[in-house]
Amino acid sequence: MNERPGDAPAGARLRTDLVEAFIFRRRGGGVEILQVRRREGAGHAASTWQPVFGHARPGETAFDAARREVAEETGLYGADCRGWWQLEQVRPFFVAGANAVFLAPRFVVEAGAEWEPALNHEHVAHRWVALSHAHDAFLWPGQREAIREFAHEVLEPGSASAALLRLA
Repeated sequence: MNERPGDAPAGARLRTDLVEAFIFRRRGGGVEILQVRRREGAGHAASTWQPVFGHARPGETAFDAARREVAEETGLYGADCRGWWQLEQVRPFFVAGANAVFLAPRFVVEAGAEWEPALNHEHVAHRWVALSHAHDAFLWPGQREAIREFAHEVLEPGSASAALLRLA
């Protein structure tokens, strides 16, 4: 079937304006990953434990969007950030309510060992999950894959890619 000018495209749209950011800290000889609980009415992620995520604004790079979202949603910025890394893998996911396939760049930021989030209105709670239990704590397969990539490529001593993935 041929589309005519002005026709809405068939099928799902492709969106790349979403970013995810995983916050971690090194504490007590281990690594903990922050999860924030979305408030009721927050779309398809309502009342679920998630990493920080949000949408890039017009003209904003994915990395700038991730830094802004982390600061807005948790208060983590400046000297409390010990480093930022990008993750290479981007896993597509579909959201029926938006009729869109999303490709969300993923980032990892290290917070200080004693840092605690100051949540904004989008969240009702937070928790720290030990890296060893993260596979069971994260809801979506793509998030679990991101944790595995982060552990292997960023945290593993001698990782050949950690320096290349580091942004700040």
